[in-house]
Amino acid sequence: MQRGVALLSWSHNILFLDKAKTQEEAIWYSKQTIENGWSLSVLEHHIEKKAYQRQAIAEKTTNYERLLPSPFSELAEESLKSPYIFDFVEKRKGIIEREIEQELVANIAKTIMELGTGFTFVGNQYHIEISEKDYYIDLLFYNIKLRCFVVIELKNTEFKPEYAGKMNFYLSAIDDILKHETDNPTIGIMLCKTKDRLTAEYALKDINKPIGVSEYKLSDFVPEELIDTLPSAEDIEKRVRLKFDVVDGV
Repeated sequence: MQRGVALLSWSHNILFLDKAKTQEEAIWYSKQTIENGWSLSVLEHHIEKKAYQRQAIAEKTTNYERLLPSPFSELAEESLKSPYIFDFVEKRKGIIEREIEQELVANIAKTIMELGTGFTFVGNQYHIEISEKDYYIDLLFYNIKLRCFVVIELKNTEFKPEYAGKMNFYLSAIDDILKHETDNPTIGIMLCKTKDRLTAEYALKDINKPIGVSEYKLSDFVPEELIDTLPSAEDIEKRVRLKFDVVDGV
């Protein structure tokens, strides 16, 4: 801890020592800041988004440990978050997966910051051709820290077991088509609206490619210009009371 403190600026130390709730949390932020070269603003961002709770101590659903060699498996596991928070994408009724994907691409710098250190964007709706048939991967990244391609599939539904089979197919294809002999195995991240842990664990149990399943959250942000047009709790209460008063008087 003392060595980490000495390597950081006074402002960095004050920030995570003031915000961290435990010594373990402070040490984690110190280590991450040194390893990843976080500026003060980036450190503050990760603390506000509770990166420690979502990345270091969160319960994760993967088969990385079983399928990846050490220490690569540990690095891949540590890089996963639960949940991912895309608070720059507005949650709205009827939003579909492709719209979320487009927002992530349009805000790629924010997306990469949320994904974590080392991610480089390769493409969205990345085209691969297998047996003269076309397939499209939602989001494809390369992580220079993990030295591997990362396939991300977005689902605006609860996780379903069949999603793992399709991801397994994509990972096999990327390993065959794009992976260099010096690269680590391609890993997959399924981002779903919700997941049942036991269902996801069974789905990954006999899969032979490294896949992690996590949830994502969107913003509940309401545009400022619309706030005045929405009824307050008091307005709703008055309307309900008035309605029942009218009914009682009939």
